[in-house]
Parts: sequence; C-alpha cells; structure tokens
Amino acid sequence: MEKYEQYYVPEQSHWPIVGAVAMFLIAVGAGLTVMQLSSDVGYGQYVLYAGLIILFYMLFGWIKNVIHESQTGLYSAQMDRSFRQSMSWFIFSEVMFFGAFFGALFYARVLSVPWLGGAGNNAMTNEVLWPTFEAVWPLLSTPAGETTQAMGWQGLPLINTLILLTSSVTLHFAHVAIEQDQRAKVKLFLGATVALGCIFLALQVLEYMHAYADLDLTLQAGIYGNTFYMLTGFHGVHVTLGTILLLIVLLRLFKGHFTAKQHFAFQAAAWYWHFVDVVWLCLFVFVYVL
Repeated sequence: MEKYEQYYVPEQSHWPIVGAVAMFLIAVGAGLTVMQLSSDVGYGQYVLYAGLIILFYMLFGWIKNVIHESQTGLYSAQMDRSFRQSMSWFIFSEVMFFGAFFGALFYARVLSVPWLGGAGNNAMTNEVLWPTFEAVWPLLSTPAGETTQAMGWQGLPLINTLILLTSSVTLHFAHVAIEQDQRAKVKLFLGATVALGCIFLALQVLEYMHAYADLDLTLQAGIYGNTFYMLTGFHGVHVTLGTILLLIVLLRLFKGHFTAKQHFAFQAAAWYWHFVDVVWLCLFVFVYVL
C-alpha cells in the first residue's frame, strides 16, 4: 500500500472571529480618534485601546495554539509548505495594499496637481477652481489659504532609514546564525533587530510631534498632509507588527524552540521585516526626497 504523508487539519477555532472583532474596533476607534482631534470630548481612543487589547489577546492565544501543535509533532512537511505559501500570499496582499497608496500619491502628484495648475487644455479649470494655484509639489497651501511646511528628508527621516537598513543586516546575521545552530548569536542579533525596531517607532513619534508642533503639518493640511500621514502612518503600523513578531520569535528562542532545520516562524517574521524595510526605502524616496 502506498504511504501518504500526514496532513494535520486543525479543529474549528474562535480566534479568527476574535481577530475580526479586534480589527473592527481598531478601525472604528482610529476613525473616531482622528475626528475628535479638535475636541476634548470623545470616546474614540477607548474603542481603539479596546481593539488593541483584544488584538494582543488574539495573537497571544492563536500563536500559543500553533506552537503547541508544532511542538507536539502534528505538523508535516506538507503543512510547512502550506505555511510558506500562506505567508507568501500575505506579503503579496501587503504589496498590493501599499501599491494602492503609492498609486494615490502618484495620481495626486502627476495628474491632479498639473490638472489644477491648468496643464494642457485646463487653463479654464485653473481660473475657475483655484486661480492662485501653483502646480508644485509638495502642495503646501489649500484653497482656504491655510499653509504648512514640508517634512525634509534630513534629520529624523534619514536616521530612521539608516536604522531600518541596519536592522535588516542584523536580522540577516541572525538568520545565518540560526541555520548554523549558533543560538547565542541568534539571540544577540535578533535582540538588536527588535531594539532597532523600537527605536525607529520612538523616533517616528518624535517626528510626528515635530510635524504637528513646528511645521503645522496635520491631517487637515491638504493632500500633502493626508498622503504623508497615510503612507508613513500605515508603515509605522506594519513596523509595530513586525517588531511584535520578531519579539515573539526571540522569546521562543529563549524557551528553546527552533532548530537549524525547523524555524519557519523565524523565516516568516524575517520575510515580513525585510518587506517593511523595502517599503520604507520607497517611501523615503517618493515621500521625503522627491
């Protein structure tokens, strides 16, 4: 009789619906929080915090279940291939996610701004809609006469770029070390990567504080402010998620998990982190430099 490879099918789980509830609360809470920025009254931040707490609870419980299934020998090589395909498709969906936002930036800069400036046969449009408009980017003024300042690429943005590039190097060294079963080096380099991710997020908070307080660059600052916070903010969310994933992997290393041949959770987190780094390089060039 031909021997078939075992393929583990997990039992029904409540974690997906818990994650869906968490993401719904985060989306609603974030929207309400942004809407109430000009008001001292509101409950949006509490909804946001509740969503984040439920999300962390879901991640902890779901990852714990997956670790238990793996440690008890329920997974096979076919299951490992399924995990790899799933992670590949997830990163592809994230590529499309950021592709849409970079597309919005391209549309605003290359199409909308010249059109408002009267390019081609649109001189009448410029005179009717915004006679004083100048087709330049970044767009620092609105039809209401409000102005802001652009965020330069020097300073914190450049430092954050160097930090993320360095984190990719330390993560690569950690990956090489785990393949050679050098666990002490893995912990060292992976810990450094997590620390660099935390530093990046802290500097991004300082950058936002500087933008709001000194440059008057807010979400109400027209299309430039909107695209700036949309791209950098969503990227910051992904850095946060990547840092959490790497931290979980680091904690598992201290518990004695992973071997030189079986460490896909480490690989998945590394793939995601390198993707986040590539997105930041594109963002740094098209949002800050150009």
